[in-house]
Amino acid sequence: MLKIYGIKNCNSMKKAFDLLNELGLAYEFHDYKKQGIDAESVKKWIDAAGQDVVLNKKGTTWKKLNEAEQQDALSSESKVIETLTTHTSMIKRPVLDTGTGLIIGFDEAAYRALK
Repeated sequence: MLKIYGIKNCNSMKKAFDLLNELGLAYEFHDYKKQGIDAESVKKWIDAAGQDVVLNKKGTTWKKLNEAEQQDALSSESKVIETLTTHTSMIKRPVLDTGTGLIIGFDEAAYRALK
């Protein structure tokens, strides 16, 4: 079964839910705003896709950090993981675990290819 990670009230998440439902694909939703996310999952995502894909630098949470805080967050992989598990809204949404790989960020063509 597909597992989708993200935050309930997010436009990208709504697009993902709508498309998964339209395609009739069953999925489990993990709301990391409410449930949190463990370092092991974040490390797996970074290992698979790279921290530049997983870390959303375009969001307001990242932009609220001053330059020193941003540099500290990027100083090592363990710091990036710590930052993302503490500030889950900095994780690019959605993260879709297909069981054989990850789709990070909403990608309509990639979702449709799952059918």
